[in-house]
Amino acid sequence: MNERIAQLRRSLDEPLLVTAAVNVRYLVDFQSSNVALLVDEDRVVLFTDFRYAEAARAVEGAEFVQTERSVYATLAEQLEGRIAFEATALTYANWQTLRNAGIELIPRTGAVERLRAVKDEAEVATIREAARITDDVYAAFAEEAFVCHTEHELAWRMEQLFHELGAHSLSFELIVASGRTGATPHGRPTDRVIEPNTTVVVDAGCVVDGYHSDCTRTFATGELPDELANAYQVCLRAQLAGLELLHPGVSGADADAAARKVIDDVGLGEKFGHGLGHGVGLELHEAPVARPESTDLLQVRNVITCEPGIYLEGRGGVRIEDLVVVTEGEPEILSRYTKELVTVR
Repeated sequence: MNERIAQLRRSLDEPLLVTAAVNVRYLVDFQSSNVALLVDEDRVVLFTDFRYAEAARAVEGAEFVQTERSVYATLAEQLEGRIAFEATALTYANWQTLRNAGIELIPRTGAVERLRAVKDEAEVATIREAARITDDVYAAFAEEAFVCHTEHELAWRMEQLFHELGAHSLSFELIVASGRTGATPHGRPTDRVIEPNTTVVVDAGCVVDGYHSDCTRTFATGELPDELANAYQVCLRAQLAGLELLHPGVSGADADAAARKVIDDVGLGEKFGHGLGHGVGLELHEAPVARPESTDLLQVRNVITCEPGIYLEGRGGVRIEDLVVVTEGEPEILSRYTKELVTVR
């Protein structure tokens, strides 16, 4: 029996209709843009349309039902009784289709996501490879000329490096944010020409076999003004403090608080407005999370980011992000590219 399905079954009180495509992929290694999976105590039934039928028939351990173009029209005809559904994945329109067919729908959240949060060794190995490629890209990227080039130009060059060095795709639109662009956490690349003596926040990641990496480094384009140089050192100390708390049983809120205290203590707390980190796997943002309101407790083989930032409006930003595996001992830091301030030309 598929161990992931077995684990899921142990948590269910009624059959679960899985409609988040990423969760279907996780459970039965099947990818489709139009899919549902019914898991009950003795059956696994995969529903998808003609376009994916051949691949669906090859899925081991699952019955296959070929649907109309509308998967939910077929589900409405075939399902009955009390069925749980993924409350964060099912649209209201599709919920109505099923409800109007007389199905008793029970909302559930996190059933599959809780399983996905704890990676198996193969998943960790794949994420480790994505992180290795990302490290290699950062090392090569630091040799590029920054000053007098635009943020867009450098973002495109970094994207090329990812493809040259073995990534299957990018995890997200790369961030190359200099000066005041970097003073917002998700500053998108612009046609701004990068100037000397400022910071450049670079946030990048790639996908390998469906699994993501995520890493941020901040570069200097010469001697930094005191406030930016100080912000870098404070952010680095905060990041190291956060890493120290990434152990099994520690709450996401406590890990966040450890990093946040370092920034608060120097009067820059209001300049760190996002959480410390998020889980990474088949999705770029998944469980667990580390932020002030988090109730998540870290577990062995969680993969999570540690990424405090300091954003000085109109002047520049600093963020330092590692990708980390929680272990029984010291955290395994997958992001190996240096966190010492690198000055680029």
